[in-house]
Amino acid sequence: MEKAMRKILYITVNSKPEDLSSSRTVARALVNKITEKYSDFTVEELDLYKEHIPRLEYQYYQSRNCIINEDAMNDLPEKERKEVHTIVNLCNQFVSADIYVIAAPMWSLSFPAPLKEYIDCIVQANRTITFPEKGGKPKGLLDDKPRTVIYVQSSGADIPYMMRPLLNKGLNYIEDIMKSLGIPKFERLLVDGTGTTEQERLNAVNKAIRKIDETIDKIEIMEAIPE
Repeated sequence: MEKAMRKILYITVNSKPEDLSSSRTVARALVNKITEKYSDFTVEELDLYKEHIPRLEYQYYQSRNCIINEDAMNDLPEKERKEVHTIVNLCNQFVSADIYVIAAPMWSLSFPAPLKEYIDCIVQANRTITFPEKGGKPKGLLDDKPRTVIYVQSSGADIPYMMRPLLNKGLNYIEDIMKSLGIPKFERLLVDGTGTTEQERLNAVNKAIRKIDETIDKIEIMEAIPE
């Protein structure tokens, strides 16, 4: 019997071409290494600078983070129906993955805006998270199988370890969001110290690439179930 295929969702959020982007260069090497080691993984790529990521409008929701039902959707104008379908498809794509590789630069202690817009699309009630009606703590729904998020972040400065909690606000936010959705396994692959020259950037990229094997060893991967 053939093994069921598993999926890596590779999300990039950088307008630079891959060969000029430190985070994308390292993340590509990471994705390639995972698929070399585990042949039953397919890769879906999502470029947040090329794909349309809808901005959320109140008329798309019937309650907090809960997309309107199909009947209500059919009452929307065609353009808005397409936006809702896009939001649902983005969320379904996210739910279907096993490993998430997110490649982003550090911008203003955070990350580029398209990543936040994307996160707003995938945090959906009854799809990725539940909100208790009468108080209580929201519960993530993505704890149904082993999943791992690997966040590949590039930054110009070589951030001291003690300063990372203060300066890596974007990275910390992504980790908190993923854990709130039920994905406890979160790994960081940092491309620090890309500097101001091409040689500094290449040195930082090569240093991060040397950490790929160590990162892959930390991924939580369950043996694929035969179809």
